[in-house]
Amino acid sequence: MAALPTYKEQRAAARRRLPHMLFEYIDSGAVDERSLRANHADFDRFQLKQRVMRDMSDLDMSGDFLGQPSCIPVALGPVGFAGMYARRGEVQAARAAAAEGVPFCLSAVSVCDYEEVCRDSGMTPWFQLYMIRDRAYMRDLIARVVAAGAQTLVFTVDMPLPGVRYRDARSGLYDIGLRGLARQMWQGIGRPAWLWDVYLRGRPHGFGNFTAAIPGEKGLGDYWAWIRENFDCSTNWADLAWVRSLWPGKIIIKGVLCPEDAIAAFDAGADGIIVSNHGGRQLDGVSSGIAALPGVVDAVGGRGPIWVDGGIRSGLDILKALALGADGCLLGRAWAFALAAGGEQNVAAMLRALKAELRVAMTLTGCRALRDADPSLLDRSSG
Repeated sequence: MAALPTYKEQRAAARRRLPHMLFEYIDSGAVDERSLRANHADFDRFQLKQRVMRDMSDLDMSGDFLGQPSCIPVALGPVGFAGMYARRGEVQAARAAAAEGVPFCLSAVSVCDYEEVCRDSGMTPWFQLYMIRDRAYMRDLIARVVAAGAQTLVFTVDMPLPGVRYRDARSGLYDIGLRGLARQMWQGIGRPAWLWDVYLRGRPHGFGNFTAAIPGEKGLGDYWAWIRENFDCSTNWADLAWVRSLWPGKIIIKGVLCPEDAIAAFDAGADGIIVSNHGGRQLDGVSSGIAALPGVVDAVGGRGPIWVDGGIRSGLDILKALALGADGCLLGRAWAFALAAGGEQNVAAMLRALKAELRVAMTLTGCRALRDADPSLLDRSSG
């Protein structure tokens, strides 16, 4: 098998290629970044139990996301501004996902709008929804996405306002107006390959799905100012009924950490939930997704599928998550770094690496089918 880049190598390559503020945006977390670190460290708390001398010649590695098959139980989760990491980055990532047979979720705050991704990627992605105060605009946006063929909505509920991210503030991401554009251009000049391929050849760099709401040439800081002013802190479970009245397909609630909210999500009509702390980017000091997962699974009691994100870097992490009760995993930083490091081809290579790692993990834990993964795959004596 040809060597495939690891998560660490992808991250390092992305750091070399991207302007400083864009790398920091992907890499950083909220406040002291304790939850960001926990997302990775908590996976290391769980060890797999090796089992040998079993017939593992026939493995079932497939996953299922509300009836959508996947070659492995992984989807590319929503990542904002991906069109700034590679030229028309959301389209490239969607193409890679389609080629490798996994779902892709387009971020609401993407550079490429939903229609462009559908048209140029050959797939119909999931769509992520953030609730903004202008309900008329939300109604029109949902109608547009439905008309384009979307069948799965990922309603992200843990960002009623942006978290406090000090690295982003220091990098200049929040600078607005001419000062912000000048600082961003200065950083871009230091990355000439990115400047030519992404900034100059990858235009327009609008706020894709919200272009009509914030028209004109803007800097990244201007977009963040718009988010702070327009995201809706009054959103509650009753709003899910309003969204459901406009959306004919499946609705997944993303951003659940506690059992009580998991129960409330299903009570309110969710078709599935994603256990997530938003990559450690919102409320610092909360549990990691993988640590919260078992309690959520126990509380829900099989009422619907449960996925998890945050800190997933390898096929081994995927198997650990499934052993703890997840039905699948969503990736964020892993594909964002891969995209920045080498575009569509690199995202596809990242997915192939995960599949190869997962195959080894299944073979050496005696797990023939991922639907049968359970806590018996974990070595409790080492925890």
